Amino acid sequence: MSEPHAIPGPARTLFLTAAAMLAFAANSLLCRRALGGELIDAASFTSLRILSGALMLAALTAPGWRRRRPSLHWKGAAALSAYMVFFSFAYLTLNAGTGALLLFGAVQLTMF
Repeated sequence: MSEPHAIPGPARTLFLTAAAMLAFAANSLLCRRALGGELIDAASFTSLRILSGALMLAALTAPGWRRRRPSLHWKGAAALSAYMVFFSFAYLTLNAGTGALLLFGAVQLTMF
């Protein structure tokens, strides 16, 4: 039996896809605002993003730590860190269209 407030299959996929695209766009706008307005330097910005992401991930996975021990994936962590560093510095020199195209391509490559 489905929940009364659940969105059906194709509509749910469309909704989640649109939500993800809006999140990517909002992330790009916020990064450009912070770095383009010289409110923070790229290295500090990347450090803040990594720290806040790690804290959020820890908060989301904390209940599961009791059931099983978390595993560390160093290659994935290194790839994510490199991606964040390169894009933080790229926001200083690339225009929005080029940055969005590169970001989309990078996301697609990581999904393969």
